[in-house]
Amino acid sequence: MLTPGKKPKLSFKIDALVDGKPVNGPFAKLIEGPTVVSVYMRNNTSACDKQTADLAKHEKALGKQGFTIIGVSRDTCASHSKYATKHGFKYTLVADPEDQFSQAMDAIVEKSMYGKKYLGPLRAAYLFDGDGKLLAVIPKVEAAEHGSQVLAAIAALK
Repeated sequence: MLTPGKKPKLSFKIDALVDGKPVNGPFAKLIEGPTVVSVYMRNNTSACDKQTADLAKHEKALGKQGFTIIGVSRDTCASHSKYATKHGFKYTLVADPEDQFSQAMDAIVEKSMYGKKYLGPLRAAYLFDGDGKLLAVIPKVEAAEHGSQVLAAIAALK
């Protein structure tokens, strides 16, 4: 996993839902100021729903700290659109079916489901400055406490 202080290569192209509209372009263009990037596996799954909902609950407090939110999962933009509408999410959701963001962060890990092992993105959060430099990493997201974890990480930067 990349350590804070580094500027990862985020020039890979992605599809995203920004302000409710689909956009395509380099991931780096989404980071226009201090940004929280939260990685989760799938829309409409129990832990991931808790993670994204708790982050949304803290969106205003994060905004007061100057941070915007980007959620990243393997889902399509069409799925993200339905998901955002269903839950009332306003923040950007990125479709990353090939785990390009997690690869750039060196955060692909071995997972296990029903006894089968596979590689997938680490459920983590990353704080960036407006220039794309990594400020902090939350390597073990607690789904139901995600917003509080992010706010604590921001407070620790000061």
